[in-house]
Amino acid sequence: MCRFRAPRAVDNKGMTQQGDSWWDKLYDESAPDTAPTVSGDTLDDHFDTATRATTGPPGGPPPDSVIPTDAKSPTRPAGPDPRAAAPAPKSTAPEPVPPTAPPTPVAPPVPTAPPTPTAAPVPPAPVPSVPPVPGRAPWEAAETGPRTFPAPPVEAPTVQVPVPPDPPEPEKDQEQSPAAPDHAPTVQVAVPVPRPRTGFVGSRPPTYEPEPTALPVARPGELADVVADTVLDGARYGTCTLRAVSVRGDSARFRGEPRRDALLTARFGHDEAALVLVAVAAGSRAAEDAHLAAADACRWIAEAVCRSHSRLSEDVRSGRRGDLKSGLHRLTDRTYGKLRARATERGLALDEYTASLRCLLLPADPDCRTRVFFGVGGGGLFRLRDGAWQDIEPLLPERTAVTGAPVVGFGSPPAAPSAPSAPEATEDGDRLTMDLGITTAPGPLVEEPVPPPAEPFRFRASVARSGDTLLLASPGLAEPMRGEPDLARELADRWAGAEPPGLAAFLADTQLRVTGYADDRTGVAVWEA
Repeated sequence: MCRFRAPRAVDNKGMTQQGDSWWDKLYDESAPDTAPTVSGDTLDDHFDTATRATTGPPGGPPPDSVIPTDAKSPTRPAGPDPRAAAPAPKSTAPEPVPPTAPPTPVAPPVPTAPPTPTAAPVPPAPVPSVPPVPGRAPWEAAETGPRTFPAPPVEAPTVQVPVPPDPPEPEKDQEQSPAAPDHAPTVQVAVPVPRPRTGFVGSRPPTYEPEPTALPVARPGELADVVADTVLDGARYGTCTLRAVSVRGDSARFRGEPRRDALLTARFGHDEAALVLVAVAAGSRAAEDAHLAAADACRWIAEAVCRSHSRLSEDVRSGRRGDLKSGLHRLTDRTYGKLRARATERGLALDEYTASLRCLLLPADPDCRTRVFFGVGGGGLFRLRDGAWQDIEPLLPERTAVTGAPVVGFGSPPAAPSAPSAPEATEDGDRLTMDLGITTAPGPLVEEPVPPPAEPFRFRASVARSGDTLLLASPGLAEPMRGEPDLARELADRWAGAEPPGLAAFLADTQLRVTGYADDRTGVAVWEA
């Protein structure tokens, strides 16, 4: 006889109060075992029995179908049932009602015993369709016996990769000609011809290579005096666009000599009262420290202009050329005075530590188009107007115009004393022939004349027009501009456009090589809007 009672109706918690009492009696440790022998049933067999009684195995009979009494677990040994001798307890509970399966997995039901053999078969009741649940619950067992519980399936991680948006279709400026449907439409874009990286003008290329070869020698303690091979700068103020470059010559690049030209660009002041200074200096070719003298000249003239920039800016915008010329002349003389003092400190001759100096003053006021040039020494000042170059270098005055009569302490040396004349006779006809030894008073002290400057001061103030291009050049660039017409013509073609070139293009333009001209090149160009 089966030791389980018929199941009652299951409430929300899966068992009834009466079921709790028989469950406690069944598994009470103090209660003796009613079976005469050890039963072969296991707890898994009890779960299998309860599962088949409530839900039934997949593909098996309905849950409410009657299971024969001789259906035993495959693991249970054959023979008489030892539980048959035990009387079955009477039950007053009504017949079990099949539970309705929820759409989601439910908690494991309470294990129950199969119905007694004497119970009449109950017709199967319609069961609502239940969506299939993937896999089995851990408490479900296989139909053929005990089974091990598999681990829950682990979902593979997924990575979401954003899909790049489709590229926008190119705008079609021109109507495309009808083409075959299997060909993609094409857009024709006009590409401007790039400027040449390097080039030359003339009948044949120069002998030296166009790129730097050797670096100058550096000495310990003098690394601050090392100069770069190329200096490039630019700016835009008011109505003018500035481009400035200084490049070591082909000869100096080949021999590993430093660049003797110096370039300095600076702005003093703010807003419309600001003043832009561009200084270009070129050292002597034969001097060893020519690059140092050129750098000192640029730095000292910039310091002098910085201290007086407010007055200079007012004079430029007011058009007081006389005050500008005298003031800038005084500042330039002070700069050369410092150069002579530095030459004395170094124990060098005056002509060994000097440089030519040429400067431009550009006001930042857009209503002022006055451009001021001043300096001392060789070089060039050119203006490109209407597609043609004009040499506007200030003319040097004649030397006779600056040479006057000698004065005490300056000028020509005094005339040589003439031969002594015969002693004058007295009224009586006697002549004084005896030297009484009376010392005559000395004449005025005449010092050695001060050497005049090697080059006179140069000054020019001009008003620019729209479309003009002003070029300030060092001797290394001014000489080929005057001596090679092809170079001037090529630069005029490149700079005649409405837009000024960029820094890289301006560098390529100033590096146009000419046979026979291998010195350093420094150029400052100003484009007028």
